[in-house]
Amino acid sequence: MGIAAILQDKGSEVVTVGPDSSISEIIAELTARRIGAVLVMTGESVVGVVSERDVVRGLAAHRGDVLSLKAKEIMTAPVITISPADSVPHAMELMTGRRIRHLPVMESGRLVGLVSIGDLVKRRIEEVEQEASALKDYISAG
Repeated sequence: MGIAAILQDKGSEVVTVGPDSSISEIIAELTARRIGAVLVMTGESVVGVVSERDVVRGLAAHRGDVLSLKAKEIMTAPVITISPADSVPHAMELMTGRRIRHLPVMESGRLVGLVSIGDLVKRRIEEVEQEASALKDYISAG
């Protein structure tokens, strides 16, 4: 199963902000929606990601002043993206190698969703459980 199947199950809603959104607004959005990141967009282009980790780094660097900063000042950029056709193992490899937890999903230059490490781990667990069940059935039938 690939990224497209994950998006089909979870939906394609993505929370986005503009580059001039304040960090205090972003923190409120992350908290209210119980999510770990928002995408920073200019028009139809994804220009960055602001994650909880970015906020913590901003706090370490700017202390309380981080709340008055803008998304563009602490966001992670450039953004690593994947396509709906990519595999779950490929996405997990990217996340592990780049030490990131969120990947925007782009198709023909258009944002179609966002997957998190949690989405990928959940899918891999489901796949492993299905494989184990199939093996048990095969062994029992033989």
